[in-house]
Amino acid sequence: MQLNSWGMYPIIKNKSYIFRDETILSLKLSEKKEFIAYGNGRSYGDSAINNNIIYTKFYNCFLDFDEKNGLLSCQSGVLLSEILEIFVPKGWFLKVTPGTKLITVGGAIASDVHGKNHHIEGCFSNCIKEFNIMLPNCEIKTCSKTENIELFKATCGGMGLTGVILDAKIFLKKINSKYINQITIKTKNLQETFQMFEEYSNQTYSVAWIDCLAESKNMGRGLFMVGDFANDGDLSYKEKKKITIPFKFPSFVLNNLSVKIFNCLYYRKFPNGISKQKVDIDTFFYPLDKINHWNKIYGKCGFTQYQFILPKNFSYDGLKEILFEISNSKKGSFLAVLKLYGKSNENYLSFPIEGYSLAVDFKIEKGLFELLDKLDEIVEKYAGRIYLSKDVRVSKEMFEKGYPKIEKFRKFRKINCMDKKFQSLQSKRIGI
Repeated sequence: MQLNSWGMYPIIKNKSYIFRDETILSLKLSEKKEFIAYGNGRSYGDSAINNNIIYTKFYNCFLDFDEKNGLLSCQSGVLLSEILEIFVPKGWFLKVTPGTKLITVGGAIASDVHGKNHHIEGCFSNCIKEFNIMLPNCEIKTCSKTENIELFKATCGGMGLTGVILDAKIFLKKINSKYINQITIKTKNLQETFQMFEEYSNQTYSVAWIDCLAESKNMGRGLFMVGDFANDGDLSYKEKKKITIPFKFPSFVLNNLSVKIFNCLYYRKFPNGISKQKVDIDTFFYPLDKINHWNKIYGKCGFTQYQFILPKNFSYDGLKEILFEISNSKKGSFLAVLKLYGKSNENYLSFPIEGYSLAVDFKIEKGLFELLDKLDEIVEKYAGRIYLSKDVRVSKEMFEKGYPKIEKFRKFRKINCMDKKFQSLQSKRIGI
């Protein structure tokens, strides 16, 4: 079979050995070759790809819900979208959610995902009470911030390299509407964009779309958005009909000119100054999920998302240099997202640090990886790091410089015999 990530790069064309979800508890892990858990295939890079995988998507039962405390117990293959479908009408929402609801709970833990409210709520691990994980010897352990603490810190953000996550208990947050009161502010340049983040830093959710092809005095211009849940009592949440991309676009469709036109039109869509809207959950949190197979827009060669984060004191200068390189390369993207982050957690490989992160989608094409190598140098210069859940090409050396706890993670894997059993293409590439 053909196995690939959401970015459609790289592709494993040789036959993969797949263990199905229903056999997880009966697996004799010590008798099998190396493998990695694979959920809904929404990791952008090669973190969930190997010749052997455990396919966990249909290991997806809801186990219990404590309505008094908002504590949900479910198996690791449950999608965030399935949680929303059931619990938003009951007045509950995810405390932490990434930009797609089409990932599994197990994947959210393995990536220790974050969202538009990291500066308030932190990563996904912050809303976990506990989870159960199967180790190489088939032993099942319960992990939390008070039980098997080191295993908890290695697993949250550990990219599936410590074991097979079986189920989890996570806290949801109480809401009283399916709508978000959104404020959109058009900014003229990067300095204004940063000013908005600082002025609205007390708001629950914040994010900015950046026109990464804008040049000169307009560099870093964008649309800054903040919001929080309305209080109108309307919880009639129902997923809307989706648009489907039926085939992979020809590679020439996305080029410097077409992206530049799109960015200009999107920027002009909003009036100058401040505009207020009432938008639904999917529009605010998951705009791309409304388009089935949107990854096909990038063509048969696929795409990669380059996401990095810089410490707050260095963020403005570093982002200015990076935006200059992107604009100068003419390899811009219509999707460039800037976010503010709070303090880092204690997990070994969690991505966030206190500062700003930029995520940019790039079509795989000639000269791209050379550009990303240049961007790596700037990220390193300003003491930043790359997000493993989006990465498909960073070097071992560059990765190590951004993650000071990597040796703790490697040592923990080796001592517990995880390094021979749980492997992905990514883990081999960067030596973890």
